[in-house]
Amino acid sequence: MEQKRDMLRGWMFNLRRRRDFEFAREVFIDPDLYYDGDDLGVSYSKEKTRFRVWAPTAERIRLLLFMDEETPEPELELDFQKDIKGTWLAEVSGDLAGKYFIYKVHVDGKINEVVDPYTRGLSTNSRRGLIVDLKKTNPAGWENDRRIKLENPQDAIIYEIHVRDFSSSADSGIKFKGKYLAFTETGTTSPDGLKTGIDHLKELGITHIHLQPVFDYASVDETNEEDYNWGYDPYFYNVPEGSYATDPSDDIRIREFKEMVKAIHDNGMGIIMDMVYNHTYTTEDSPFNLIVPRYFYRFDEFGNYANGSGTGNEIASERPMVRKFIIDSVKFWAEEYHIDGFRFDLMALHDKETMQQVERTLHAIDPSIIIYGEPWMGGLSPLDPSKQMVKGAQRGMRIAVFNDHFRNAIKGDNDGMGTGFVSGAHNQEMNIKRGVVGAIEYSHDIRDFTAEPWETVNYVSSHDNLTLWDKLNKSNSNDSKELRIRMDRMAQAIIFTSQGIAFFLGGEEILRTKRGNHNSYNAGDEINQIKWKRKADYYETFKYYQGFIELRKKHPAFRMRNARQIREHLKFLPTPYNTVGFLLKDHANDDSWKNIVVFYNPNREAVNFKLPLEGRWKIVVNENKAGVETLMTVNGPDIKVPFVNTMVLYQE
Repeated sequence: MEQKRDMLRGWMFNLRRRRDFEFAREVFIDPDLYYDGDDLGVSYSKEKTRFRVWAPTAERIRLLLFMDEETPEPELELDFQKDIKGTWLAEVSGDLAGKYFIYKVHVDGKINEVVDPYTRGLSTNSRRGLIVDLKKTNPAGWENDRRIKLENPQDAIIYEIHVRDFSSSADSGIKFKGKYLAFTETGTTSPDGLKTGIDHLKELGITHIHLQPVFDYASVDETNEEDYNWGYDPYFYNVPEGSYATDPSDDIRIREFKEMVKAIHDNGMGIIMDMVYNHTYTTEDSPFNLIVPRYFYRFDEFGNYANGSGTGNEIASERPMVRKFIIDSVKFWAEEYHIDGFRFDLMALHDKETMQQVERTLHAIDPSIIIYGEPWMGGLSPLDPSKQMVKGAQRGMRIAVFNDHFRNAIKGDNDGMGTGFVSGAHNQEMNIKRGVVGAIEYSHDIRDFTAEPWETVNYVSSHDNLTLWDKLNKSNSNDSKELRIRMDRMAQAIIFTSQGIAFFLGGEEILRTKRGNHNSYNAGDEINQIKWKRKADYYETFKYYQGFIELRKKHPAFRMRNARQIREHLKFLPTPYNTVGFLLKDHANDDSWKNIVVFYNPNREAVNFKLPLEGRWKIVVNENKAGVETLMTVNGPDIKVPFVNTMVLYQE
């Protein structure tokens, strides 16, 4: 009997939630409730500050102003007035820069204290919003700061790193360990006298630094230097994370973030932000829900929160004011912080229309802004599959997606014993070829999910899962260390010689290890940090990566502009079993080299390949070195490629 009562209670509860959801859906599709203005949040001037919040179901909203982040009693309380399109408006005269605020929102029979999701400043641990004079946060020379301009997205070579991982180790030689300001320090060296920090990245030659989340997230205490998290726990999207600042209590985090951006630009590199608009850290008490209950999230057929993110909720990007928030947010980062690119976490949870509008908005600001994301999700979503940003949905858009097909073909699975092309698996040649051409429709057999090469991000490792070195140590533990190093180098050589956007995990150039931890999101500095001593230990591998980056940057044949060029200038060669070879011919993409040949030999013995054309060929990549300098000249027609190795040759 009791079990039946419990079942009935559960049924009634779900019915009520479903009715609430249906009511909310009916209310929020009303076009009269869509506000298209650009002044949501706090609009500051020295003369007055205006607060506008979209809360169509609220009964009352009060503004509370505080002198500092600690004082419990507000110095001013003021009622908002109902305004147009579901918004409420409050205005306070005078210069409020440096004041803190919260809202009291009366909604659903409750009084919720909340910070505006549009806030541009925060107190320590996000307890209060901060009113900021953004002009005063600009470092010297900010008005002349410019993004890194690339002709095409596939000209990018992207280096993914976490702010703390970059500088936290004792041997980094960096003063501001784990902070934004670490990226501003030059002249830093390891105990062996080798370059670290920003000088290391400049020496390596990458074009863009992809930072794991640097917006405000909720999973660390900003006052505790020991707290560590990757940061995929969004709280306030439009404010830099405070734990990476020297002081999280005021606008210092904003100023230091801008100093980091400017230093990266001054050193010839761009900065890409990792954005996590697909879910929020909390659900019922998230800033969105405390102001407009139920609107910002998707629900299943029973009225429960959908969980396509795998973290308890998912943002309903298809709803007009949610879409607007995402677009307003990326626009703010691009314009205020001069961000060069955006990576979207679990992008398949975003509807295509939202991503199309994001792309148009950002490229109207600057056509060179890079946009890419994960074409998958963390669970099942009620979002119509035809609207999901999965692989293939990006066709015809200036948006790229991570190519996990290519990744798996090269190295095997992410965390297990599976092997790939470089590590012992056979019959991967066709999958390698599909990656080499940028996943375009190259031929009847060689085709995948892109229309153009700028739509694929080619990679073998990222922050998720085992590092490449740890993966090879696991799947190929019976092989010698020398052989595993060859596999590592070959994996990245394939990435650097393939069409599309090149991406790799920071530290792979010195065989980064996380001691076999495949999900180190909260494992702390000791596991996650780059150990700079490894640069001396594996300096030849560093030079090998550096050489391939130089080769890719100086020779546009490896980053052709479109699918037509690839089909015209890239020709696969007949090669022995379990190998791949191709020719980049006739000054591909206006390359200074007339013909370039690339051979991949993952076999455990040397293999003879045939060069496709007569004449002298210059080798620029062999088993020991990579770059653009001639290592040896050969006449062919046969060339022997050593075991587990990549060879690149050219004719002028």
